[in-house]
Amino acid sequence: MKSFIDEFKAFAMKGNVIDLAVAVVIGAAFGKIVSSLVNNIIMPLIGVLLGGIDFSGMAAQIGDVSITYGVFLQSVIDFIIVAFVIFLVVKAINKAQELGQEEDGVVEEKVVEPSEEVKLLREIRDTLRR
Repeated sequence: MKSFIDEFKAFAMKGNVIDLAVAVVIGAAFGKIVSSLVNNIIMPLIGVLLGGIDFSGMAAQIGDVSITYGVFLQSVIDFIIVAFVIFLVVKAINKAQELGQEEDGVVEEKVVEPSEEVKLLREIRDTLRR
């Protein structure tokens, strides 16, 4: 019987877990780059286009509480940009994989479902064989 530590080692050393850890680290670094892009380039440009509005300074005062909705708006824009860039990267990777498969001659043929007539004729043929 495997011990708990042996099972954990086997789990932690699987390729998928290591790939996931690398993806998380790269994703965090990529997130910092995109955040810098949004904070230092995109948001100031949007602010200029909207008449010098600084989103990060937008806040509403309700009693003693300050609701900084500008920071939230900036986070939403940050998320949209990250999601869009990840979409483009995944799309490019998928396209590159398709091109690589075509070059290797490993193009998957699409399976076409036979028509109802063909299915019926096959069923009749199989019945006659019995």
